Amino acid sequence: MADPTPVIDDLRAESEELDLLVAELSAQQWKLASPAPGWTVAHQIAHLTWTDRSALLAVTDADAFQELVGKALGAPDSFVDEGAQEGARLAPAELLRTWRAGREALEQALRAAPSGARFPWYGPPMSAASMATARLMETWAHGLDVADALAVVRAPTDRLRHVVRLGVRTRDFAHTVHGLTPPAEEFRIELTSPEGDMWAYGPKDALQRVMGPALDFCLLVTQRAHRADLALTAVGPDADRWLDIAQAFAGPPGTGRPPRGAER
Repeated sequence: MADPTPVIDDLRAESEELDLLVAELSAQQWKLASPAPGWTVAHQIAHLTWTDRSALLAVTDADAFQELVGKALGAPDSFVDEGAQEGARLAPAELLRTWRAGREALEQALRAAPSGARFPWYGPPMSAASMATARLMETWAHGLDVADALAVVRAPTDRLRHVVRLGVRTRDFAHTVHGLTPPAEEFRIELTSPEGDMWAYGPKDALQRVMGPALDFCLLVTQRAHRADLALTAVGPDADRWLDIAQAFAGPPGTGRPPRGAER
């Protein structure tokens, strides 16, 4: 059974780094447009706040979480935006307080979760470690959107190993949400970490392979960059198709980002 402590610790560090980025923003900066159409910096933090609350309910109150799932099924094209819009209407100081309190409550709930427990989610049920990994992935991805809005470059860290692992594990899910049959064979994934180490997954002799920088792989599976702008190499037709549809997040297929220079 995987010990969730390391990824929970990294989730905290990722959240704190983003917190430093937004803590002293002016009211006007909270209104800056982010790369997500229609979303400001406030929408990005509001979305994290809303999703942290959903995760907290999944861990602590399964019945209440199922009510959220019912609302999501009733409005699949709008419920995410509605959650972000509700939070974005708060005053920045209140939004910041709400986000901090929510993520702290979720952290404590994940640390207190019984060993082996699994919790409902919008995709398959997840362990405490998997839930923390999913929250780290979203915090990192939406943090990138905030940084882009503020014209700030965030240095990648080895916390990306959690995003990489999630991206690899969701290969079959990405096929399924696109109505495709997942490949039967495993792929070999070889990625260079921000510190220059090799992160490898899958059998060494696999015919289908993906290679490149770990950062680029994370940008791909969170759909924060178009494949054409990334230094990822696919060997084999199945691996090549996967890079066109990869997503590490739950829910329907995302629209992704256009190539650099393309009109939105």
